[in-house]
Amino acid sequence: MNLMQELRSIDPRDPGRWPLAVRALAVLVCFIAVSLALIYFFVWQDRMPELQQREDQEDALRSEFRNKHSKAVNLNVYKQQLVDIEKSFGALLRQLPSKTEVPNLLVDISQTGLAAALEEKLFQPGQELKRDFYAELPIKIRLTGSYHEFGEFVSGIAALPRIVTLHDIQITPVSSSGSAYDQLQLDLTAKTYRYLDDEEIATVEAEKRKTDQLNHRAAGAGS
Repeated sequence: MNLMQELRSIDPRDPGRWPLAVRALAVLVCFIAVSLALIYFFVWQDRMPELQQREDQEDALRSEFRNKHSKAVNLNVYKQQLVDIEKSFGALLRQLPSKTEVPNLLVDISQTGLAAALEEKLFQPGQELKRDFYAELPIKIRLTGSYHEFGEFVSGIAALPRIVTLHDIQITPVSSSGSAYDQLQLDLTAKTYRYLDDEEIATVEAEKRKTDQLNHRAAGAGS
């Protein structure tokens, strides 16, 4: 009787009468199944969180690698963009006058109003405000004239080679009985800017650090 005939003749309900080879094979299969079950429940499930963590780390590293690879590939493009930004910043910086050029700029602003046939009632530079790398100088201006002349003044300010911005613009009619019917009054604040030299920038940074320290001490004392 060959093996196939033996397998057909065995009674599943009476394993004691199975041939020795079949019983050995059955024991081996049971042993493997039990071993796999024990490995799954006591080893595999315990390792699942760690495996998930490792997979997440792998995904993060892959993403980081792709980002760095993309930056490395586009490094020359970024360098060129940096050069372009530095050129643009330099062009803007050249539009900011130095300390010695500010008086001439104030004259230019005043002359722009006169060139537009406006009558200057007030031209009052205010207190200079220092920022990170530049200073801001507000100037209160009051002019009288017509809408057309105001437009010429604004166009003239925009055409100046230096940066001048106009703020708080108010236009009101001139109430004087001797004034022309189209006479108006223009009140505004013009702001011009200049760049700070290295010594002034160092002073601004020192004052900022001092203010931060005082605020930190005050916050610590309050808590």
